[in-house]
Amino acid sequence: IGNDKTLVKEFILMGFPVGHDIQMFLFGLFSLLYAFTLMGNGVIFGLICLDSRLRTPMYFFLSHLAIVDISYACNTVPQMLANLLDPIKPISYAGCITQTFLFLTFAHTECLLLVVMSYDRYVAICHPLRYSVIMSWRVCITLALTSWVLGCLLALVHLFLLLPLPFCGSQKINHFFCEIIAVLRLACADTHINEILVLAGAASVLVGPLSSIVISYIRIISAILHMQSKEGRQKAFSTCSSHLCVVGLFYGTAIIMYIGPKHGSHKGQKKYLLLFHSLFNPMLNSLIYSLRNNEVKGALKRVLGKTRSS
Repeated sequence: IGNDKTLVKEFILMGFPVGHDIQMFLFGLFSLLYAFTLMGNGVIFGLICLDSRLRTPMYFFLSHLAIVDISYACNTVPQMLANLLDPIKPISYAGCITQTFLFLTFAHTECLLLVVMSYDRYVAICHPLRYSVIMSWRVCITLALTSWVLGCLLALVHLFLLLPLPFCGSQKINHFFCEIIAVLRLACADTHINEILVLAGAASVLVGPLSSIVISYIRIISAILHMQSKEGRQKAFSTCSSHLCVVGLFYGTAIIMYIGPKHGSHKGQKKYLLLFHSLFNPMLNSLIYSLRNNEVKGALKRVLGKTRSS
């Protein structure tokens, strides 16, 4: 870094360029959605821990998805709420880089967990007699840990390329959190390699897993259609439809954000799309799995019944 340049030690998140009244409205709305996200995913995680009937591979992976969704929200929403109250309050360089790293970690981990969950449904429906052997607890724990470790390692690659970059110009990040593309735009050096890596990483982490999910569900749907029992078909469609809704929400917004055409354009639109991805998706995931899943609703009734009787 040249001597005539002053190293930036903090950033200002531009957030939402609206009036004070709308900022207060958004603060109340986002606070409510944040509370629902924490409560919904917390309830699902708690039910899976408390109810022995939910101690199956499917709900084991769902508990990890709930942890990721809670972590997602906790990483971005508090800073966003603080900025709505005080738009010029800065975030430190270390805090910004940490937020970028954690967001990438949770995004990669959720992407991989959704693949693991689709594999679990594939084995359950296409190979039901061998399910307990294939999806043993040792395999389940290994798959979950692999998702977390790979998610962290993939984020570390971006972090190691981001840390050497000098930031010596504008402090203003055109986003409501330290999203990697928005941060790279402020660097005082060539970020071409970083941007190519973001695009390549997103393509490999999104397109590859999504392809495997699609292949799994083609086989799953084929197996369901060949089932003799109407109840069996309905139950299989019910559990799979919840997962497909979550997959559609997650991959749809992520692909448009990072590997859609001209991912550097339409900054405002994509900023709000990522708001949906980081705030609404975690809340909707818990609603989808609780409202569409009879086993989760049954577990909630049993736990509430025990609480009342005690």
